[in-house]
Amino acid sequence: MLSEEEIQNLLNPVQDPFLHRTLEETGGVRSISIKEEKKHVSVKVGIGKTNTPEQMELQQEIVSILKKNGAATVGLRFEQLPDDVIEKYQSDAEAEDEKDLLGVSKQPNFISVSSGKGGVGKSTVTVNLAMSLTRLGQKVGIIDADIYGFSIPDMMGIENRPQVRGETIIPVERYGVKVMSMGFFVEDNSPVIWRGPMLGKMLNNFFQEVEWGDLDYLLLDLPPGTGDIAMDVHDLIPSAKELIVSTPHPSAAFVAARAGQMAIKTEHEILGVIENMAYFESKKTGEREYVFGSGGGKKLAEVLQTKVIGQLPLQQPYENEDDEFAPSIYQEDHPLGKEYHKIASMIMAKMEEEE
Repeated sequence: MLSEEEIQNLLNPVQDPFLHRTLEETGGVRSISIKEEKKHVSVKVGIGKTNTPEQMELQQEIVSILKKNGAATVGLRFEQLPDDVIEKYQSDAEAEDEKDLLGVSKQPNFISVSSGKGGVGKSTVTVNLAMSLTRLGQKVGIIDADIYGFSIPDMMGIENRPQVRGETIIPVERYGVKVMSMGFFVEDNSPVIWRGPMLGKMLNNFFQEVEWGDLDYLLLDLPPGTGDIAMDVHDLIPSAKELIVSTPHPSAAFVAARAGQMAIKTEHEILGVIENMAYFESKKTGEREYVFGSGGGKKLAEVLQTKVIGQLPLQQPYENEDDEFAPSIYQEDHPLGKEYHKIASMIMAKMEEEE
């Protein structure tokens, strides 16, 4: 019959599925008891998170190990490890998860762009922030994670589809920005009639099966609100920063606060609030009209304990007859192009501070 020391040695190399450390490192084998006459082994195991599918897999692994080495029956109890042990290894585990996510060792800065409701210009902000970061010399990618309301390809004037190399998808590149979107896989702008689990799988594919290469920033255009996809992103990328986009209208700011609160609850740092369509300025008189009201962005920032880092007026990009015209990209010398340049510069400075 197995001795307590032998059981300990057998279980020491087993990995905690959440902390990516061995049970020896975490002190995960909390207690062992043996009934020699019945060849029964009881083990209490501490892990990073209990009552999950991963716990079930770990249970099967431990039972298999002990039975192969002489135990007739095995009893297992799981408990959560102490907070100090979890905190010690949590950041390393999250970094490892994200490394697995993109399959590269150098991780980009992940920035999620979210809003409480549709129609506030979230995707426009994503596209133009990506362009400004690229103009500042950064390598940038966009995941159009707004799977029901994808619009990034149209906004950037993209007509090509991704190429497939072996089992890897090559993202479409436009103006130096690499892009993946559900829009590439839908014919004739058809509606997407999928349920949550299927959408989650597609989102995973955008991370794991796409050859992103060496990126400095990966922007995620999230669906509005706090639905399945937004929650999946929060789970997949624990280190993501978040921008909240709203109009100055109080109702838009009110619902945007929910998206911000979800970011806070999932420990995503909020980079700031961008107030889009903040005002309209007459070319003739220079007078500003607050078409959608005023003050919503400031109030939202106060609720989320952050700052308004951009107030963007209602303006169109310059008219351009060029074949490569993209309808939602502001030119570098456009007043809004300059505003996005400032926002991108602020974000880069903040990221460099944290390195």
